[in-house]
Amino acid sequence: MTWTEPSTWYANLSAFHAATAAFITDPVGNVLLVKPTYRDHWAFPGGYVEQDEYPHHACAREAREELGVTVAVGELLVVDWAPPAGQRPRALVHFTFDCGTITQHDGLTLPEQEIEGVGFFAPGEAGQRLPDNVAPRVSAAIRARALRTPIYLADGGAAS
Repeated sequence: MTWTEPSTWYANLSAFHAATAAFITDPVGNVLLVKPTYRDHWAFPGGYVEQDEYPHHACAREAREELGVTVAVGELLVVDWAPPAGQRPRALVHFTFDCGTITQHDGLTLPEQEIEGVGFFAPGEAGQRLPDNVAPRVSAAIRARALRTPIYLADGGAAS
């Protein structure tokens, strides 16, 4: 193996996108989802990590932007690696953080141009409202919260 200049070596490494989600439940374990105006499906509150931003900071920022409240970003629950798909030319690493429990969504302030709805759903129903490759994050987050250890998924499934 020959030595390569660090700038060349780093420039040739694989690149990927990173995104985060806030896993929030109500006191009985229903999962909080939002309905973005720009998607046909529901989603966890969250979004992409910006350049030079830590994933847990992105989670707090996205929750604040989408829900109008400040959440305490806790433990990492799920890491899900997804290969390039559709119009996304790069792989995606997705971090789901435990953002605790809230009792109701009356105090939430939704940005109408981005979020058209919010609701708490039983875990099974939450999974049905999410895309097939995202739905497994619901049960994984519940297990990770109970076990107090992160769970790794590969494109929504158990890593092999």
